[in-house]
Amino acid sequence: MTRVKRGVIHSKKRKKVLRQTKGYRGGRGTLYTLASEALKKALFSSYRDRRRKKRDFRRLWITRIRAAAAKEGLSYSRFIQGIKKADVNINRKILSDLAVKEPGEFSKLVKLAKKELKEQACPRG
Repeated sequence: MTRVKRGVIHSKKRKKVLRQTKGYRGGRGTLYTLASEALKKALFSSYRDRRRKKRDFRRLWITRIRAAAAKEGLSYSRFIQGIKKADVNINRKILSDLAVKEPGEFSKLVKLAKKELKEQACPRG
């Protein structure tokens, strides 16, 4: 059987890893073993945090809505309940944007939510 030398594949694999870890501090960017460990950890973190980012943004939006609704004298949960009763289909991202950039429009939504909650508490009839 003929002898197979893997020099090209071996060096290509190492170069690829070192190219991806360019800019890392110390040996993590220059030494293959440290670089490959750092790269595995970085790739895992980026995979995990792409999912995590969605949660973080939702928490941010809820915090902004809660603060804006509190200024109007309504809790977050009651505000969401009120706009759902009023059949307002606006997601939390847009509500948060309104709360920050258009406080006047947001206060109209809060008034609408309060009105719906009042009607729910004492129905006509």
